[in-house]
Amino acid sequence: MSWNIKMNLTSMVFLLLCSTSFLVSSLFMLDSGGGYFLEWELFSVNSVSIEMAMIFDWMSLMFLSFVCYISSMVLYYSGGYMSGDWNVNRFMYLVLCFVFSMFLLVVSPNIVSVLLGWDGLGLVSYALVIYYQNEKSSGAGMLTALSNRVGDVAILLVIVMIGSFGGWNYMLYVEVDPNLPDFLNVSMSLLVLAAITKSAQIPFSAWLPAAMAAPTPVSALVHSSTLVTAGVYLLIRFSSVTSSSSAHTCLLFLGCWTMFLAGLTANFETDLKKIIALSTLSQLGVMMSTLAMGFSNLAFFHLLSHAMFKALLFMCAGSVIHSVGGSQDIRTMGGLVWFKPMSVMMMNLANLSLCGFPFLAGFYSKDLILEMAFSSRINEMCFYLYVVATGLTACYSLRLVYYSLSGGYNLSCASSVDDEDVLMSNPMLGLCLGAVMAGSAICWVAFPSPYMICLPMEMKMLPLVVSLGGGVLGYFLNMISLESPLKSLSFYSSSYKDVHFFGSMWYLPFISTEGVGRSVLKIGGQLYLSLDKGWFEYYGGQGCYSALGSGSKLVEFMQNNEVKVYLLMSLVWGLGVIILM
Repeated sequence: MSWNIKMNLTSMVFLLLCSTSFLVSSLFMLDSGGGYFLEWELFSVNSVSIEMAMIFDWMSLMFLSFVCYISSMVLYYSGGYMSGDWNVNRFMYLVLCFVFSMFLLVVSPNIVSVLLGWDGLGLVSYALVIYYQNEKSSGAGMLTALSNRVGDVAILLVIVMIGSFGGWNYMLYVEVDPNLPDFLNVSMSLLVLAAITKSAQIPFSAWLPAAMAAPTPVSALVHSSTLVTAGVYLLIRFSSVTSSSSAHTCLLFLGCWTMFLAGLTANFETDLKKIIALSTLSQLGVMMSTLAMGFSNLAFFHLLSHAMFKALLFMCAGSVIHSVGGSQDIRTMGGLVWFKPMSVMMMNLANLSLCGFPFLAGFYSKDLILEMAFSSRINEMCFYLYVVATGLTACYSLRLVYYSLSGGYNLSCASSVDDEDVLMSNPMLGLCLGAVMAGSAICWVAFPSPYMICLPMEMKMLPLVVSLGGGVLGYFLNMISLESPLKSLSFYSSSYKDVHFFGSMWYLPFISTEGVGRSVLKIGGQLYLSLDKGWFEYYGGQGCYSALGSGSKLVEFMQNNEVKVYLLMSLVWGLGVIILM
């Protein structure tokens, strides 16, 4: 155990030092308006140079600072959460590999070197999702890996298509003509496809809740600042080019529908980690739709502030799960405020930040995004989806508070629930500071001149009213229960099928697995029976075996020492010679 604690401490100290240095460098470059671009050529093929490049500007360094800070807290937290695991050292090294892959992705201005970090994230995430070696983890890991492979193929196609420019640095396309050539338009559409697979937008949303099979510290890192934000960060870097492509119109619809889908599903979910994963999915929809409207700086602002309170929310959830004996069903919790006051306080703080409570981290970015969206030229459907998704966020957050934190005590009498593990409590305090102050700090530093948004009073008050209404609805509807059936479900639907439809992400997990695999496996089974075990056997292995067997028997019969056989063969040869003559 001493080695595990030592490894946690050394990893935390190293990453905290990296985070501090990156943050100071980022502030210096933000003040000076400069940056560093390092590039060296590896080799050249047909006038196309293969280069390794790194860019260190305020955006990449600030993002790395947040990644390193959250990673340091997660690794220290893992010392308590994973203390009973025999392979905890392997887990630590996998998490460090994950952070290194994210570093490669963030500092790479070259689409080829981006692929190194991109594939590294996919590979290590698969290894972490299947860390608990069981059937459920294996299925979740395969769904995660195959969904992300679609994006990997899209990145490879982008590399091939952009290669005609003579290089793969996206810095070359900052001042590109707004009227994009057709092949560049197609390549940017493929880049958007890669981003929506990595950031789990519709129709690739099923893998994000499934990835909750990984240990909770992985979820705190993956679903806050690393894997799921990789697609958003890539689009932010390419925003100058992708904003002119035809895929941006589609991205706005996908982002808005993903917000609505995730918020609606979270109100029917009972798994604690999946509820938080669906809230991540909803916030990723916010970032994507913000990018589609052309506000890349706002999307980056929300990405950073979201990383802080979402990592805190996952770590609080892990502390609760660890205390209640591994159960993730919120219906078996309740009344935890009396046993884990510090964890519950920080979980409520993260929930309020997620809802956009004034002057917490989420308020500064979320309120600004909503006001910019309301003042933009978006269509009516996207406007209503924004409003409803905002209300649903508050609804499932207060529902989570009621079931797990403030309701009746539903645990067994043998449960030992407390806040005594300092290895888990101290990192949560570190992230708690970020969940309170990160939003205002980034707003003051990155946006020194405030946005002037003029809206009517009813539009200004709309996010606040919708959030309050959703919160009240989410808390009090779930208090109305009669034995086991929830009366709240009757407000949403009139039958079990409707509840199942809304609670299963509109059947996306089934469509992504059985819907794709069943027809392919059925066709494969028919081909296996008709070809592999049919005609291929008849004319292949079994056919050749029968033919050779029959020929061997004939030769063996002809070589028997029998006079009548020799006479018959002589007669046949003689007749043949006579005919030929």
